[in-house]
Amino acid sequence: MTDTPPVVSPAEGHGADYPPHRPPSRQERRRSRRAAIPLRALIPNAVTVLALCFGLTGVRFAIGGEWEKAVASIIVAGVLDGIDGRIARLLKGSSRFGAELDSLSDLTAFGVAPALIVYLWSLKYLPGIGWVIALAHAVTCALRLARFNSRLDESDQPHKRAGYLTGIPAPVGAGLTLSPLFLSFWLEPVILDDLRVRYTLVAIVVPVVAFLMASSIPTYSWGSVRLRPSWRLPALVGVGLFAGSLFSAPWMTLTLLSIAYAVAIPFAMRSYARLKRRETLVLPPAA
Repeated sequence: MTDTPPVVSPAEGHGADYPPHRPPSRQERRRSRRAAIPLRALIPNAVTVLALCFGLTGVRFAIGGEWEKAVASIIVAGVLDGIDGRIARLLKGSSRFGAELDSLSDLTAFGVAPALIVYLWSLKYLPGIGWVIALAHAVTCALRLARFNSRLDESDQPHKRAGYLTGIPAPVGAGLTLSPLFLSFWLEPVILDDLRVRYTLVAIVVPVVAFLMASSIPTYSWGSVRLRPSWRLPALVGVGLFAGSLFSAPWMTLTLLSIAYAVAIPFAMRSYARLKRRETLVLPPAA
């Protein structure tokens, strides 16, 4: 009886029908590199996620009655939100994913979280409409962000072209909504210990801020601020004093900053109207 030769599987064979593995071509390697996500694109997204986490942490502190920590968490979220876009542009890591993530983070940190904080601090004692007023802040913040995203690809944006914003930004809206808490931490007025006074004040502030967020009124942005050369040094001194007061007396500084921003809104409207009138006079009438 003769021995039969062992059967060699195709995987084990090395015949002409089964050539060795071919190394990837240069085009395939280039395609693989394009598919990989660079680390620089993750850094601004990580900052955005941190802002989201700080916003939700503010709600956690509010549930425990730690109001100063709750408000401080929203402020830190605002600082992170202010730098994530700049980091993305600096690292050339801007992406559509980052823009969508930023909007969701803004809605949570500056829409939902402040609404819950002011509700737990005061509006829950307002019978009937306390929760509705808190919802107004969150809903108008969502509407503002949706409007902003829907206009990303539009070229005709008169406010943006002139260097102004449309309505107040979500972080500013959160700060103005929390301004009664700033005042309470700063002056510790006995009058705000009265729950009726507290929820009455908040019930006035929150709808006004909600309206400003959803409105189409022009407001100042960094691009609309112009300083004369002679004001450069005083402006730098002012920045230094602001930074010092923010660390030494944060609640006083934030209260006064909120009042100053609210007072500046009518001036922004007047400045934009004057700019539009000037453009109308300069541009020739359409034929």
